[in-house]
Amino acid sequence: MKKILSLTSFMVLLAMGLYGLPPFSLSAGGGGLLGYTFTRYTLEGDGALDPNTNGNIKLSQSMDRFNYGGFLFFDATYGEFALSLQGGRNSYGETLDRRLAGGPWATVSDYKGTGTEMLLGLSLMGKYPFKVNEKISWFPLVGIEYQIALLEWRKRDGDKVRDRTKGKLDEDLDKNGNSYPLYAWNSFAIDVGAGFNYKIRDRLFLRNELLFSFRLQTPYETGALEMTKNKFHASNVSLVGLTGGPTLRTSIGYRFK
Repeated sequence: MKKILSLTSFMVLLAMGLYGLPPFSLSAGGGGLLGYTFTRYTLEGDGALDPNTNGNIKLSQSMDRFNYGGFLFFDATYGEFALSLQGGRNSYGETLDRRLAGGPWATVSDYKGTGTEMLLGLSLMGKYPFKVNEKISWFPLVGIEYQIALLEWRKRDGDKVRDRTKGKLDEDLDKNGNSYPLYAWNSFAIDVGAGFNYKIRDRLFLRNELLFSFRLQTPYETGALEMTKNKFHASNVSLVGLTGGPTLRTSIGYRFK
């Protein structure tokens, strides 16, 4: 009897749990996005321009980029896959400071300029919808995104626009003095945020999503660590900082089921 009661209780709780879940549905759609990405990195180490001179070096990098583009999404109630194509216009600055043993800091180089990027994004997000009323529902989002670089241009102040993969800019060379391949700007990001759906008619809905991305270091950024070690005979090198920013996505979707 106890086993029967326990099994009955389990089935009731399971049914209650399943009943409380949102109904499964499939939908797809597309729209546009606007966003902002910032980078703030500082690289420090012990080193100098020749191996016989002790000192310290510090490389500071900053970037602010305005993003725009379009995307397509496929939704299966608890998950969302999106394919995006986005461009970006940025301004950047890179400063290298050096301090000899017992001396003051002095600026060795100071680069500033603008840039253009184009990225293909693939994102997979987990979500859980909550119904507000017959027309509105909202959902938290968390997932990962992989961005594939399609174009990387830079224009240093006083210079012309150059392809970053052609080795025409001193700050874009690797530790061996070679230009970087385009995939050196590919990256992973962790996305968190929330969205809401507004039912326009029976199967058509408006979707707005606000995300914040925390981007991991690119091969280009980790390569800067090795380049600095070699060029400045550096040791005890550390690279700290953050790249991230918000994105607003607006789309129209159609529910199939």
